[in-house]
Amino acid sequence: MPSTPTAKQEKGRRKLVEFDEETWAALDVLARDRFASFQELADEAFRDLLQKHHRPVGLRAALKESVKADAGRKRRRDRAE
Repeated sequence: MPSTPTAKQEKGRRKLVEFDEETWAALDVLARDRFASFQELADEAFRDLLQKHHRPVGLRAALKESVKADAGRKRRRDRAE
């Protein structure tokens, strides 16, 4: 019988992260002030980190980046000729 992924596996991966007490307290206050969960804060932080380093998230974003890079190479090549 082929194995099928469970609902938990389809949602995403889990990682254990450790924070010092001061950082945890600051994140907890921020989450309460924004009426957000810790997961929402983490999602936003990792999205921002990937964007800062120009890393696409997902196939659609990767294709957009690829098209932009290809267009830039074509412009540089046209100027060189």
